[in-house]
Amino acid sequence: MVSLVLRIGRPIGLCLITACLLFGCGSREAGPLDAPKRNSSDPYAHLKVYRHSMDGAPSSIDPVQARNVYVNTVTINAYDTLYAFKYLARPYEVKPNLAADMPEISDDGLIYTIRIKQGVHFIDDPAFEGGIGREVVAEDFVYSLKRHFDPTQRPAGAWLWQGRIVGLDDWKAAGSDYNQEVEGLRAVDRYTVQFKLVKPYPQLVYTLAQGYSAIVPREAVEKYGREMGSRAVGSGPFKVVSFDSARLVFEKNEKYRQEPVDIDYEGYDEATQKNTGVERINGRSPPFLDRLELHFINDNSARWSSFTKGDETQYLLVPNEQVDTILSSKNPITAKPEFADQYQIRWYQEAGLVFMTFNLDFPEIGYNEDTEQERRNKALRCAMIKAFDWERRNESFYFGLGKVFPGIIPPVAPEFDPDMSQESITRDLEGARQLLKDNGWTPENLPTLEYGSQAGVSQRLFFEQFRGFMVKIGYPTDKLVLKQYATFGDYSKAMSLSQLHLVSKGWGLDYPDAENTLQLFYGPNGSPGSNDANYANPEYDRLYEQAAVMQPSPERTAIYRRMNQMAIDDCIGVMALSRTRIMMWHKDVVALPDREIVGGFFMKYVDIDKSDSPVQDIGD
Repeated sequence: MVSLVLRIGRPIGLCLITACLLFGCGSREAGPLDAPKRNSSDPYAHLKVYRHSMDGAPSSIDPVQARNVYVNTVTINAYDTLYAFKYLARPYEVKPNLAADMPEISDDGLIYTIRIKQGVHFIDDPAFEGGIGREVVAEDFVYSLKRHFDPTQRPAGAWLWQGRIVGLDDWKAAGSDYNQEVEGLRAVDRYTVQFKLVKPYPQLVYTLAQGYSAIVPREAVEKYGREMGSRAVGSGPFKVVSFDSARLVFEKNEKYRQEPVDIDYEGYDEATQKNTGVERINGRSPPFLDRLELHFINDNSARWSSFTKGDETQYLLVPNEQVDTILSSKNPITAKPEFADQYQIRWYQEAGLVFMTFNLDFPEIGYNEDTEQERRNKALRCAMIKAFDWERRNESFYFGLGKVFPGIIPPVAPEFDPDMSQESITRDLEGARQLLKDNGWTPENLPTLEYGSQAGVSQRLFFEQFRGFMVKIGYPTDKLVLKQYATFGDYSKAMSLSQLHLVSKGWGLDYPDAENTLQLFYGPNGSPGSNDANYANPEYDRLYEQAAVMQPSPERTAIYRRMNQMAIDDCIGVMALSRTRIMMWHKDVVALPDREIVGGFFMKYVDIDKSDSPVQDIGD
């Protein structure tokens, strides 16, 4: 890959994050002065246990389904990836994980040779002979990556490598026979993997740190089949002992390799990180926890209550309705003393964005065989974009702390253009009404559109506000229909199957390069890939392919910005806003939590301070 130091001005990873995170209507059940104390009847009181709350649940924990932050959080803790992100380095940096070192790259950038560590074993599991986990070898990585090109596995991650690796797409076309070699993806020997690329791919090493690239043993897939969605057999720091829609429980993988932490190597910054207590793990080998629990609590008020009770969850991504409860000032962001004294608190702008796309697969809103109708459809989309009130959305759901910007390149990406025209994010009701009138749209002939979301009060409020914006330009309320799904996984599946006219979502950068968001509109990534808009513009695709093989440069940045403007001009989405995240965690938790890049990578390093002098707050 190009530069192995990942600069971002961003980080969560492949990661899909719901646009409906931060609004709820419950009352506060516990206060900041209710000191967190572990329940004396807790059967795990003698163990180091960390209970982490999440606002959604994975529908599968199989790495081939690692399409969002929820799945990624599980996969990168249960499985190994060749590379990972340094725990503390900001900007983010890649480091070897299962790989023994950084790759050897040929002068033409087409051949990557990667050695893996020896003596690493999968957890014990009935899938293996005698129930004893065998050694992880290079062929396991080859097999795991091939799964993304096997339709029977229902993979979601092929877009990362599609058209990139010599022979891999042909292997799929020939029937995905695992016994057949792929020229560009080989185990050179027991501990060496080699890639041969079709063309340079500067982001390759980034992809090898994603949950999608987690290493799975063939024996487990063949024994459990679809059960891999609820069963993990990996070589990561933790092993899954139970999983349901409410909670996933990990226990320490006692077989995990001994690798003492060097906090300086991990990027420790004393000025900003000293009060987290992370220096206490220096020289010790993770994982430090005996038990790690992920609690899936979609309701904001329930998540807040669980956190503030003191004997339940120990981490919280602060719900937006609690912002005023916690902060004494928004500019600059300042926590109230009673909260700063009791909890660790950190805030930052997310490395990602929330936005909405029109699904151009539908002829009533997108592409149409009738060119005149297609032109009118574009005018309709442009009018709806003009009707959207980003200022009100920001104030209503993000307490005015979000950053609204035009297009799909978020402010934290190095290619972001702060001088872009603001027209596409400026409300213009008169302009919207005129567009509809000029193109023959009336309340009678406007199409009925389905807006999808995960079930919940917060998500309904997002929809109702959107519908209210559209009513202002004459869109009938009964022609904008909310379709809710029981879980985020169900909603994600509907998006991948191209079942919705309007897709509202969030995207966390998998790596600090605008290519990662621009690929969301690359034609070949259409459903079931990441291009939920099913945007198909030959010029956009040509520019994407041109830029995708380039090293970072002013020329590449200019191409990225041109593509961004094309997406705006074609009115393919209501774009976009980056949220300010506020995280809180209990002071007995020794950690620097991070939801960005590949969410959850910090959990391997979490420790619990069982002394009477917990670490102090870190402020901002």
